[in-house]
Amino acid sequence: MLTLKRLWRHRSGRVGLVLALLVVLAALVGPAWLGIDPLAQDLAVRLQGPSQAHWLGTDDLGRDVLARIVSGARISLGVGAASVMLSLGLGVAIGLVAGMVGKRTDEALMRLMDIWMAFPGLLLAILLVAIAGPGLESAVVAIALVNVPVYARLVRASVLTIVRQEFVEAARAVGASPVAIALGHVLPNCLGPVWVQATLGFATAVLETAALSFLGLGAQPPAPEWGAMLNQARPYIREAPWTVTFPGLALMIVVLGFNLLGDALRDLFDPRTRKA
Repeated sequence: MLTLKRLWRHRSGRVGLVLALLVVLAALVGPAWLGIDPLAQDLAVRLQGPSQAHWLGTDDLGRDVLARIVSGARISLGVGAASVMLSLGLGVAIGLVAGMVGKRTDEALMRLMDIWMAFPGLLLAILLVAIAGPGLESAVVAIALVNVPVYARLVRASVLTIVRQEFVEAARAVGASPVAIALGHVLPNCLGPVWVQATLGFATAVLETAALSFLGLGAQPPAPEWGAMLNQARPYIREAPWTVTFPGLALMIVVLGFNLLGDALRDLFDPRTRKA
């Protein structure tokens, strides 16, 4: 509760929190509130501009753009959350083992992470999806695997600092097992930076999902995913600019909101910038 109050007092944190909550709320209750099938086609009103009947206009198949954006929020947030949880779990496990086990294991795992990070993230994700086959499931796994080294190195750096603290030495002195020390003493004390990175990584995952879908490797038609919507609307960017503008704005709001939220959390967890 204290952290939430501090977050609300932080200017960018407040803006980011409001934007993130609005997107989550739209994803949860928006489709039911609108009551419009995002897949329903009506060629009689295709490429119709914003109106009372269709607040954000219609696309080339007469589908309501607002209904598709709101339904697409569920896809984008779901993929972002799933990929972050997967990469977070793998990265934390690797970083914890690297920092706790020993020098040889640490060296081997970190060199593997270095090789992993040498590949451009989006290109590696495209390669993995191309191997596994297009689809949201492949996109989730690819995006998660691309971001594993970030969490692994972050956790490993924190662990190397924490294992030298007196409370860890005290736990060893009373006979605590290495697993108990790692899970009970070390891991809880290195999660602050991890949550910050997870918040920033969520925005990156949503953006990477849209990029893969835009290239035809993520969500497949007729799924109302924002990147896929942008791809489908490319031929009509001059004739019907709303079909590109509004999905792009939705993507921008999500990325901006979670980036601002992550920056604010970083300030709160950093003792050099944290205020009472």
